[in-house]
Amino acid sequence: MVATFPLGDLSVHRVGYGAMQLPGPGVMGPPRDRDAAIAVLRRAVELGVDHIDTAQFYGPDVSNELIHAALHPYPDDLVLVSKVGAFRDEAGAWLPGQRPDQLRSGVEDNLRSLGVEQLGAVNLRLHDGGGHGEDQQVALEDQLAEMVALREEGKIAGVGISTATPAQVQQAIDQAGVVCVQNAFSLVDQSDADVLDLCVEHGIAYVPYFPLGSAFPGTPKVVDDPAVQAVAARTGATPAQVGLAWLLAHRPNVLLIPGTSSTAHLEENLAVADLQLTEEDLAELERGR
Repeated sequence: MVATFPLGDLSVHRVGYGAMQLPGPGVMGPPRDRDAAIAVLRRAVELGVDHIDTAQFYGPDVSNELIHAALHPYPDDLVLVSKVGAFRDEAGAWLPGQRPDQLRSGVEDNLRSLGVEQLGAVNLRLHDGGGHGEDQQVALEDQLAEMVALREEGKIAGVGISTATPAQVQQAIDQAGVVCVQNAFSLVDQSDADVLDLCVEHGIAYVPYFPLGSAFPGTPKVVDDPAVQAVAARTGATPAQVGLAWLLAHRPNVLLIPGTSSTAHLEENLAVADLQLTEEDLAELERGR
């Protein structure tokens, strides 16, 4: 299995780290244990993680501050990827921030809090804008134009897009030359297969969120799948490791960013890079999908 994949002009290991679980419950407020959060970040880099996914609105303002505290000055090969297009209110609601001026201020906030002059990539997190006022009904063309301007100014190395339809991804490829796509995808939810295939065709990194199934109650979870449990028992891996290893085997452009606030769980996640599923394993996991 290929260990790395390009993220634009950069190259990263296919298993990175997502910082969304570092803040407190609901991705709001400080972590339960600040020292443990710092330790997780440092251990991730010790184990070879060179791709950390974050956002200023995680906390808000918490994940980036922890990353800076733990790792700055950063290793030369560390690629920091963030996202813009949203913000949080005091109650923790996720609200769209789709206007070009909001996208720009979001990038600048990330640069300032992380203490860098350029981000490896920034994902434009799309919202439908419904129910949030006319000022959030922004044409994708205008949002992408602002992201391209930020790239041309040297503030971001690559443009990405998140929560996007096939048509939106194609538009982003044509207009902005996106380097990555973040959409929901897992063994038990392959509804985004068209976008994944489009990314393969164009050599673009695909970074699945909800890689083990939706986090929402009552929705399918990879770890509960009987085939996953059977393969896990046979290989001596955990069901979560099997689900993540399937993604790595499924397409060569998949980059994983599993998140955790536990060092032990971090080490378990990173070990999937060495878990080689057999053809028999893969066939069993795919059967009946």
